[in-house]
Amino acid sequence: DDVLAYAGLAAADILIGANALPDDDPRNKVYPGEFNYGGGHVIEELVAGKDVRLEATAYGTDCYPRKRLETWINIKDLNEAVLFNIRNAYQNYNVAANTSDKTIYTYMGVLRANLGNINYCSAGQLSPLLNDPYYQTIGIGTKIFLGGGIGFVAWHGTQHNPNVPRTEKGVPKRGAGALCVIGDLKQMHPKWLVGTSMLGYGCTVTVGIGVPIPILSEEILRYTTVTDAEIFSAIVDYSDAYPNLKPDILGEVSYAQLKRGKIKLQGKEVPTASLSSYLKG
Repeated sequence: DDVLAYAGLAAADILIGANALPDDDPRNKVYPGEFNYGGGHVIEELVAGKDVRLEATAYGTDCYPRKRLETWINIKDLNEAVLFNIRNAYQNYNVAANTSDKTIYTYMGVLRANLGNINYCSAGQLSPLLNDPYYQTIGIGTKIFLGGGIGFVAWHGTQHNPNVPRTEKGVPKRGAGALCVIGDLKQMHPKWLVGTSMLGYGCTVTVGIGVPIPILSEEILRYTTVTDAEIFSAIVDYSDAYPNLKPDILGEVSYAQLKRGKIKLQGKEVPTASLSSYLKG
């Protein structure tokens, strides 16, 4: 479907990135870019059972002589289709704000000028790694719900950093752990895996993840009773501090406050919105 995929794996294997774009997409040359169709959308169409157009070229060898192929593929005809996400289920994350006098477009969504809105992405008390803050039951090989099918934790996710400030109950107050996960794409469902366009930023794929936490001790039980009122995160200015790598924050806020739909910041009421679906969770 004109979205670039990559070879260089094993013969006849290809990789498509959720952020990949067609060559003719204008990106942010027409600002803000709409990013209407990319790798995440291709993956969603495969999961939905739709036919996807494939164009491939190669230099040809004695055992693989074909140099060009144009065809349609369907997930049911593929020997294997695997989803591999290198960073999922972030253990807490920034709360995004914008103090500048212009609207900005980020991976945290559209942020309106002069603290016009605030976006956050963690599910709070439903987030798996916030219910097992020291990873006592979650690790390599943990069987998980992934995109409507079965997946596994493969490794720690990129940018995994457990060494952050924590509350007395061990809950991280900043972005901390992350999971690298893998699963059978053939089992997945478009209800739980959706190609997503982020205005002015790019495209990606939104995936549902669930992690079982066995209650093996009273300590683990206590961790799983965490509430939104006990989980705090930093409000970060994405117009200044974030792009300029400054450590400054605008304050801290609990998820209980965020989920009320508005918070008070710098003397004004600011509407809040989540990038995670609490309803589906």
